Amino acid sequence: MKKEQDIRHQDSICTNESHLKHQLYHNLKYLVVGILFGIVFVKAEVISWFRIQEMFRLQSFHMYGIIGSAVVTAMISVFIIKKLNIKTIYGEKISIAPKKFNKGQIYGGLIFGFGWAITGACPGPLFAQIGTGTLAIVVTLISAIFGTWVYGYFREKLPH
Repeated sequence: MKKEQDIRHQDSICTNESHLKHQLYHNLKYLVVGILFGIVFVKAEVISWFRIQEMFRLQSFHMYGIIGSAVVTAMISVFIIKKLNIKTIYGEKISIAPKKFNKGQIYGGLIFGFGWAITGACPGPLFAQIGTGTLAIVVTLISAIFGTWVYGYFREKLPH
């Protein structure tokens, strides 16, 4: 039987959730960064359905290069954060919970990959795709929200 704390870190509650209280306008910086990130996605063609199809058909290195560079950047960043014990800009500790392998990650990854290949969208660029006028992606967004709700509904009954 797993302990509650072993399962708890998998919840939607952020383990690094800040306890500082800020004014609402304080969150505008995240909106600006999100908009800029969306623009970068559009300009780099990361949200292009055709680029995503090229990736899944192994016809182009473009998306693999972007994903690979993101993985390497994340690995280096996490290493530096852990090694130098870096804190947030507000001085709060950053903790990265250890992850245990679970065969459900393989099933989830396969389902995610199939959905990505079929729809040409993963959760990251959904809003950027909608912002560019690809309104058919709204169906994907609604499906993602529904899938998240279904998981939340059955979460207690699923093996973790």
